[in-house]
Amino acid sequence: MEININCDLGEKSKHHSNKNDPDLLQIVNSANVACGFHAGDNESMNQVVQISKKNNVSIGAHPSFNDPENFGRTRINLSSSEVRKLIIDQYDILQKIASEHGETVTHIKPHGALNNMACEDIELATTLAKSINEISKDLIYLVPTGSKMEKAAKKLNMKIACEIFADRNYEDDGNLVSRKKPHALITDPEQAKKHVLSMVKNQSLNCHSGKQIPCEIDSVCIHGDNESSLATAKSIKDNLIENKLELKPLNLMEKFI
Repeated sequence: MEININCDLGEKSKHHSNKNDPDLLQIVNSANVACGFHAGDNESMNQVVQISKKNNVSIGAHPSFNDPENFGRTRINLSSSEVRKLIIDQYDILQKIASEHGETVTHIKPHGALNNMACEDIELATTLAKSINEISKDLIYLVPTGSKMEKAAKKLNMKIACEIFADRNYEDDGNLVSRKKPHALITDPEQAKKHVLSMVKNQSLNCHSGKQIPCEIDSVCIHGDNESSLATAKSIKDNLIENKLELKPLNLMEKFI
């Protein structure tokens, strides 16, 4: 069975250091690169692209609201045309840098509040899906499994990779536990390792209450901005390999070739 590990990277900002990026890029299979709107700049994007190329890590754009003050985690209501422009502009920024290194952006994964809002709102989810499909039908769309984003993308017959979060707990409706709640994050690498293996093997979400929700799982996301992210990433990767799962970049998974 194939599985992918992805990580949000290049998120250099006053909120977050990108010091672990080089080490994380030796562990993960796909990088979601901040495009300068919630975090990151030309230097950080160049760094992630260069190291990704060296380590055979596939490159994805991680577009967000243009809100560096709040790291893209504050909800902003925009028109469909404004959302479309956000996605296309950020993809173009990263693709220009990638092409300078002979690389291509092969997937897109929205960030933060934009992602959370689209999980709940089919209209926004549809706008995102149409915008990405307009850029290229070859782009892989990395979405939270079971979300309205997945449903909107399926209606357009897009290339969809469904992800789970290694370091986050889930509510009974399949949405992530709000970061405002004390049990939102999983910071113990051992706990995260078991959490992920169980979900991948069973193809179901493990909710904080103990409930399980059947779903599709192609990819495991590890956030790069947690103190334990490096240890968590290594623990999860080693455990998946020990349990005979084949790790691949998103663009080399059989379902997308």
